[in-house]
Amino acid sequence: MKTNIHMRKIQSLSLTALLFLSTAIFAGNEDRAGEAGSSELLINPWGRSSGWGGANTSGATGLEAMNLNVAGLAYTSGTQVGYTNTSWLGGTDISINTAGLATRMGENGGVLGISVMSMTFGDIDVTTVDNPDGGLGTFSPNFFNMGLGYSKKFSNTISGGAVVRLVNQSISNVRANGVAIDAGVNYITGDRDQLKFGITLRNIGPTMKYSGNGLSERYEDPSTEKELTISQRSNDFELPSLVNIGLTYDFYLGLSEDAMPDELSEHRLTVAGNFTSNSFTKDQIRLGVEYAFKEMFMLRTGYVYESDITNDEEAQTASNGLSAGATIEVPLGKSGNTLGIDYSYRTTRYFDGTNSIGVVLNF
Repeated sequence: MKTNIHMRKIQSLSLTALLFLSTAIFAGNEDRAGEAGSSELLINPWGRSSGWGGANTSGATGLEAMNLNVAGLAYTSGTQVGYTNTSWLGGTDISINTAGLATRMGENGGVLGISVMSMTFGDIDVTTVDNPDGGLGTFSPNFFNMGLGYSKKFSNTISGGAVVRLVNQSISNVRANGVAIDAGVNYITGDRDQLKFGITLRNIGPTMKYSGNGLSERYEDPSTEKELTISQRSNDFELPSLVNIGLTYDFYLGLSEDAMPDELSEHRLTVAGNFTSNSFTKDQIRLGVEYAFKEMFMLRTGYVYESDITNDEEAQTASNGLSAGATIEVPLGKSGNTLGIDYSYRTTRYFDGTNSIGVVLNF
């Protein structure tokens, strides 16, 4: 009895602490837009949750939870392997490849997850003051991050976890390295676990700084006719920290009034809402809905709102907010293993939108 009371106190204190941090530390500030770096950390690279705009912060499970709310990683039942390719802002040659593995550590243990994300920009012409049209070759920027996460259920209703993410941005002669930390908790309640609440802090870490030979310049001193090297200084920049607070609710359609609590219908309709408090850009409200038939066929759509998002002159993002996606998840024999194929499309103000397609294997 004392153990249960003690556990409830710990759970309440955890939720209170995260809520306090979210209100005390973070507040959306559009005047600081452009002051943070590593903006690729704000991109949801997965094919399933991106279909409804990342609105399911409190409902995401498995690998995808590592980019929304790592607490959802705890609901991985066995082992999950996933891969997604994203064509970012169609027509720009920007490609994002994301892969990950999540596995449960024992029957009553937590879940360990690892994910990698690589963002490439194609070949870009090298230009100089004397050669503004190029002709000197090309270079290929690369953004890369790798996350190691752990999440655990503390009770039937509470889960929590954290991710440590290594961040790297580089070209051939300049690079920056950093560390970002995410932490989150989930609370689930209801006869069928239909109500979910989640809160997460993301991209917390020390500042980053560029370094390398590319910041040095050689020139000849006319007074001495000697060749000198000048090293340019690079300012530190902060990570794009944020807070997500989300709520989802599952409606199981067609259930009779006398259905047992563990009975679920073939039709599920989930509505989700999320508030994102960005430290360096405008705050966002995310809304989404998903329909599932037998948890094998799923359709979803979402909308991300921020002030002036439809105003081309005032908007701070290339997206115009709309997204949609679908999933087909098929069983592999009688073992309980499944193979899922995910697709999402995110509309953009310019370019040809963003397409993501991925596969997820559960076993």
